[in-house]
Amino acid sequence: MHQLLMFNDEKLLRQALTHRSYAHEHPDETSDNERLEFFGDAILNFLSGEYLYQRYPEMGEDEMTRRRAALVDEKQLAKFAIEVGLDFRMRLGDGLIRAGGYHNQNLLSSTLEAVVGAYYLDKGCNIDVIRSSIHELFDSVPQGNKINHSTIDPKNKFQAFIQVNGSTVPPKYITEKKGGSDHSPEFISKVYIGDKLCGEGKGHSKKDAEKQAAESALAKLKKGR
Repeated sequence: MHQLLMFNDEKLLRQALTHRSYAHEHPDETSDNERLEFFGDAILNFLSGEYLYQRYPEMGEDEMTRRRAALVDEKQLAKFAIEVGLDFRMRLGDGLIRAGGYHNQNLLSSTLEAVVGAYYLDKGCNIDVIRSSIHELFDSVPQGNKINHSTIDPKNKFQAFIQVNGSTVPPKYITEKKGGSDHSPEFISKVYIGDKLCGEGKGHSKKDAEKQAAESALAKLKKGR
């Protein structure tokens, strides 16, 4: 069993593995993993930045930004989730299972984020305990491959653009579920710089909606230059 699945509090692990579709079908389940997913996403972004800063002292900011995006994008996190053994441990609703949910990249990446958040809490919020496990996953990703710039996360492109143009305020995303079903939810995201609304986007996951919002904002800013 992978280190990230070794919990002191099994209830916390169970929550991290529980998608809202499963909780909806099982009224005895009091919570799903969405809050843990949000928390784990923040932890992974921090650890990926720290990892690159420490391992590659000669690497410039732009390259670190691109490498960080590659380490924590949906496709890569889904690979990590399978490596950890989360695929068939995910607690999904029957409909999602029939739709191939155990192999869905969005579900896999989101569950990994939730497990990371839960593991951090389970270990008394000690970042040192989780760091080695996450760095081992990052070590498994080849760093010498040439990056395809067209695949860089739009959120990173947008942030880099506004920084180059003098903004010291990071973008803020407000994302909400606005309909759809457990099989195909719909999210709307708005991205702000300070109090200014810069772009909006829609998607079938929070990440996709935020990427669309970033692309919209970037297109508007470039057009207005």
